[in-house]
Amino acid sequence: MSIAVIGAGKWGSALFHAFSENNECVISSRTPREMPNFVSLDEALECEYLVCTIPTQATNLWLKQNYKNKGQKILVASKGIDTANLKFLNEIYEDFVDRENLAFLSGPTFAKEIMQKLPCALVVNSKNQNLALKFASFFPSYMKAYTSDDVIGAEVCGAYKNVIAIAGGICDGLGLGNNARASLISRGLVEMARFGKFFGAKDETFMGLSGAGDLFLTASSILSRNYRVGLGIARHERLEKILNELGEVAEGVDTARAISKIAKEKGIYVPIASEVENMLNGKDVFESVKSLLGRR
Repeated sequence: MSIAVIGAGKWGSALFHAFSENNECVISSRTPREMPNFVSLDEALECEYLVCTIPTQATNLWLKQNYKNKGQKILVASKGIDTANLKFLNEIYEDFVDRENLAFLSGPTFAKEIMQKLPCALVVNSKNQNLALKFASFFPSYMKAYTSDDVIGAEVCGAYKNVIAIAGGICDGLGLGNNARASLISRGLVEMARFGKFFGAKDETFMGLSGAGDLFLTASSILSRNYRVGLGIARHERLEKILNELGEVAEGVDTARAISKIAKEKGIYVPIASEVENMLNGKDVFESVKSLLGRR
């Protein structure tokens, strides 16, 4: 099949190598790369199937400036909420692409391990079941792809788990122990589900790969960019310094702010996300811990 991956960062490159196992696949990005099958954006957009790994905060502008709707089928492999308009990625893409041509990737997957061809499982989410099955068929044998129609559930899980991952990094950076981390992650799952159910997400999504699976992975591993942000916050480092040294996009930073704004507008109880935002804005980490422990 003719597949183009848009975005040649670590995640885009990992997906490109995975899809190239059994398919004709090209890759493109804003910055030219010395790698096999790298093509111009115009050439990539001529492919029937697109896999988009564009950072969430840049997605709306990229679509406005570059995308021409020719009936392409798109698998969105980014995660997060746009802070400018408080939209989920599916809402942003649906302004440019027919819903029947959209699918969204979720589940516990680190780019480094995909490049090593280590086994994993993930979920292709779409309102078009045939499209979900089609994209699922592109994955190599070491990546088990399930399908679901709970797009909003997958969107909430993919965005929210990055916020809890920052909290997980802070927890471990402060040396609060295994009990504290387990408590944080489990309550983070409850909070994530509460937020998602407000928007109509399904309960089972939060207990599966998109929810618990991705959350457990991201909130407890040094391979997670957002977890590493939390480690830096625990060391009282400036956020700007942490992000510069990271050299990659940590979507949880902007997502924490977006979730807090949405929660205030909608009246949703999100204590962990609120405290993560407070710490990103400079609140003392131990004061945030006290605030969380002191809640009724």
